[in-house]
Amino acid sequence: MSLTVITEERNIANALISGLANMAETPTREQVEEKARQIAAIFGYTGDLRNIVTEAMISVDTRMGAGVSLVDVTAKHDDQWVHKREDVAWTYAESYGNFLLNEGWPPQMVQSLSDVTTRILGHLQDPLSEGTTWNRRGLVIGHVQSGKTANYTGLIARAADAGYKFIVVVAGIHNNLRKQTQQRIDEAFIGRSSDPEDRRSIGVGLAPGYPHPATLTNINEDFNKNTAAKSGWKINDFSKPIILVIKKNVTTLTALHKWLKELNAEGDGRISDVPMLLIDDEADNASINTNKEDLDPTRTNAMIRRILGLFAKSCYVGYTATPFANIFINPDAYDDDVLEELFPRDFIYCLDAPTTYFGAEKVFLDEATSQSIVRPIDDCEDLIPYAHKRDDPVHELPPSLYRALDEFIVARAIRSLRGQAGRHCSMMVNVSRFVPVQKTVRDFLSLREKKIREAVLANYAMPEDVSSRNTYMQGLKHAFDAEYADAGFTWAEVKAALSGVFDHLHLYVINSKSDEVLDYARYAKEGVGLTAVAVGGLSLSRGLTIEGLTVSYMYRNTKMYDTIMQMGRWFGYRPGFEDLCRVHLSRDSINWYSHIADAAEELVQQVKRMRRDGLSPRQFGLYVMAHPDSPLLITAANKMRSGEKVKFRQNFSGRMLESYIVSIDPDVNVHNFALIEKLWHERFGGKPEEPTEKGVIFKDVPIERIEDFLIAFQAHSQFADRKADTIAYLRALAEKHPSGDVLLISPGSSNSPYSLNRQSRVVANLQGTAWQLNKDRVASRGDEKLGLSPEQQAAAVKLAASGDRPVAPSDTHYREIRNKPLLMIHSLEPHGDSRVNGPVAAFGVSFPPGHYETEIEVVANKVWLERMQGAPDDPDAEEDYDD
Repeated sequence: MSLTVITEERNIANALISGLANMAETPTREQVEEKARQIAAIFGYTGDLRNIVTEAMISVDTRMGAGVSLVDVTAKHDDQWVHKREDVAWTYAESYGNFLLNEGWPPQMVQSLSDVTTRILGHLQDPLSEGTTWNRRGLVIGHVQSGKTANYTGLIARAADAGYKFIVVVAGIHNNLRKQTQQRIDEAFIGRSSDPEDRRSIGVGLAPGYPHPATLTNINEDFNKNTAAKSGWKINDFSKPIILVIKKNVTTLTALHKWLKELNAEGDGRISDVPMLLIDDEADNASINTNKEDLDPTRTNAMIRRILGLFAKSCYVGYTATPFANIFINPDAYDDDVLEELFPRDFIYCLDAPTTYFGAEKVFLDEATSQSIVRPIDDCEDLIPYAHKRDDPVHELPPSLYRALDEFIVARAIRSLRGQAGRHCSMMVNVSRFVPVQKTVRDFLSLREKKIREAVLANYAMPEDVSSRNTYMQGLKHAFDAEYADAGFTWAEVKAALSGVFDHLHLYVINSKSDEVLDYARYAKEGVGLTAVAVGGLSLSRGLTIEGLTVSYMYRNTKMYDTIMQMGRWFGYRPGFEDLCRVHLSRDSINWYSHIADAAEELVQQVKRMRRDGLSPRQFGLYVMAHPDSPLLITAANKMRSGEKVKFRQNFSGRMLESYIVSIDPDVNVHNFALIEKLWHERFGGKPEEPTEKGVIFKDVPIERIEDFLIAFQAHSQFADRKADTIAYLRALAEKHPSGDVLLISPGSSNSPYSLNRQSRVVANLQGTAWQLNKDRVASRGDEKLGLSPEQQAAAVKLAASGDRPVAPSDTHYREIRNKPLLMIHSLEPHGDSRVNGPVAAFGVSFPPGHYETEIEVVANKVWLERMQGAPDDPDAEEDYDD
């Protein structure tokens, strides 16, 4: 596909999307196709319209809510200053909006982004406001790969229009991420390429008379004090804003601080007449556990605060998808000389993901879509184990990785058949943090790719009875049958298209030591869709965008929340090929992603509740510090010596704790089912038994009765500590909630009294007598609706529909409406492992939300922490940092 054809496609798509945006009702596909044909005729275009129509259909269906913010209710701040300033021309903001439209963004998405960035700017200070000193601290929480860069670029454009003169973007800890961010800022704000060899106008700068901001960084060079000093520039030498895109390490931050202080600060050591904005991308990455000097979180944090402290007027806005971050950790841990902490005391803004976002909900939480996307890896440990060293030999790759490569090649052929040959298509392989292992994996994959290529070129045009004799063709056919038989094409059509897959297929090793670059832009300039297999570690794990990511294969053992979520580069937008995406993970990782997705969503719900209750970010920060998934656990673990115990404050408000590790010991289960039968017979203290759609419920059971059951229930030793926490939290809430409901989950009709019908569960993780349930979940989604009255269920629907973006009610909404503790009791029927004979008893307790300051003290040792968080990677053994 030539560049001219791609440009024509883009122009027709933009014209089509603009035309559809004015229609009163959502058009049908037939209407869109007809309008596309009319526009194509005007342009004299005779090519394939399928992708244009698909893009337009996605465009008319894409929406993004306004999000929700939590603000400091005690601050004397007027969020409406943005609307009261009649002198602002919004030149940069409007240019950015036009740039996004030209890039194919749906008009309503551009408008949503404009509205959201205006609201966030309102949370900042008016740069022309009275007063000689002010500072603001905020945090924006988005989703992985959901457009946070687009959001903060829009904020930068608006801030520059409003009068912010000095803007710093602190990008990730890697050169390749800083360079990627610089390229985006060049296009979307500076309007000129920062490549010293190619200083032409690009992006927003193509508009006549665009007022280009100044910059002291380029795509090749981070901020360098010598370069800046040579220029002799001072900040207020410029009538236009200055922007720097810098890497997040101590050396760069120190150089910037020194230059600002020496050249720009006045006699009192402060810069008084320059309003500044600092954007901290991947704000949580300062929480990284490392002893490497340049990446030390305390020193990085301190240097950011020192830079802010030089300015009499400053705003700090952190952006993150994983708010389990050291930004919430007690600021008293840092020195006094670095001024005010980075805690977002003024505002926390939760962005909504657009409706077309391919995120954790689809990949892990929705059972139907998850089953078609996620594939467990069960054969990697013997070949490339979690705990390997840099010099460990890799004799062969796991068969599942070769199968994933087959999937990728078939998926690429299908995308080409869908008219997407000119679009990028990528596969990510992340199985090691060690550069030598990454190279070995690439070499094995390269050899395999060569053999598949030869087999395809020899067989793609041959009759099936001939081609099917080839081993590699068999592998591709199996991938098609297993994964893509319903993707809209026959095997004969796909086989014929396979040869084109290899025209632009390249394998890369991406790490800080590699000179290989995933340069999608170079291929795009030539009108070519790059087909890339990217092998890497940390450089693939945070911030780096992998274009057209279709198949992912990751086998890593970290359970640190921020790290594991950021490794999920498969989140994002997959227009026209979402159904082809596959994610290969270990079962542990599948469990953890599901758990974290739930926990992150619960935090956003908490922001909404706190906003409703008139509370401030400070209370949210305290809540997160005591959240069961808090990074304080990780931080404390770093300091722990073997066997040492640490006390935590924990808050389970609005959470559900389930016995996801259960015992398969027959004696234990005989005891537990006898206990269930006894209390059921006693009707949990004489309460009436009420039927539900799936079992029975006893309402308003005294908390003491629920405690008695939990105390007597024999949990597996690996879950005993969490059972104790559950009982302790029930006691902590007893004054406010003296009673709770008891739900006996029993699907179908029961044949014998006081006996639960079993729920089928797959056994995938069995160690000794401990069975760890899939996705660390016992209950099915929606179980918490059981036993609620029709009025309560209607209230949950109304609650879910409130706000800017209505959603279907979930367990969190039912939990809030129930507003008291709920004990759920289960009988599980294991299958898939002959070592386990059912039934197995399990329980879960959900706690009502709103108890932001009700905490319990938890004592943990190193063993407990490692089970909760996993043994962390040793950062000093990590080879994927930039020097």
